[in-house]
Amino acid sequence: MASALPPRLFVTGTDTDIGKTVVSAVLLAGTEGYYWKPVQTGIIESSDTDWIREQTGLPESHFFPETYRFQQPLSPHAAAALEDAHISLDRFAMPVTPDTEVLIVEGAGGVLVPLNETHFMLDLMMKLAVPVLVVADSGLGTINHTLLSLESLRRADLDILGVVMNGPKNSGNRQAIETYGRVPVLAEITPLDEITPRTLKGCFRRCFTEHR
Repeated sequence: MASALPPRLFVTGTDTDIGKTVVSAVLLAGTEGYYWKPVQTGIIESSDTDWIREQTGLPESHFFPETYRFQQPLSPHAAAALEDAHISLDRFAMPVTPDTEVLIVEGAGGVLVPLNETHFMLDLMMKLAVPVLVVADSGLGTINHTLLSLESLRRADLDILGVVMNGPKNSGNRQAIETYGRVPVLAEITPLDEITPRTLKGCFRRCFTEHR
């Protein structure tokens, strides 16, 4: 699967705390690629970049600094307002990486999280114009949330790579998402007993490379 991944990939989710960062860590550990979080909120304790670097064990050179960093764990537009800041799409530029390496770009929140008064996370995806991977919960409510996210991405004419379901396996929800969403579920990532470079790489092999 590593060779099948596009060289640039935007990881979004159907909600906040849906597992985007864990999925990003799995992809990064498996490909030993690069990682960029354009907008980070809630950095009082730590950032997603710090967490993924610690869990994957990859060198600091594989991580690019955030374009915007805010203290409070809020939607980007609200976190920026508390610091008298304004998020501008003009400031975002895709990091340059070796042509043969994978760059994982992780969004903040879901597709329609506001960045400012007029722009959403979707607008940043459109600006970057790379394939999108949607991370969805496997449990109750995920069908509606996932289909709405997919509809927004399609209206923006973005390339949808597929969906990753995070949580206990649910064959009914998987089938519904693939049928009604007209999109492949690329992997089902069940909860990991521990998160280490070894377990992340093992998860990548099981979920993204075996039987493909």
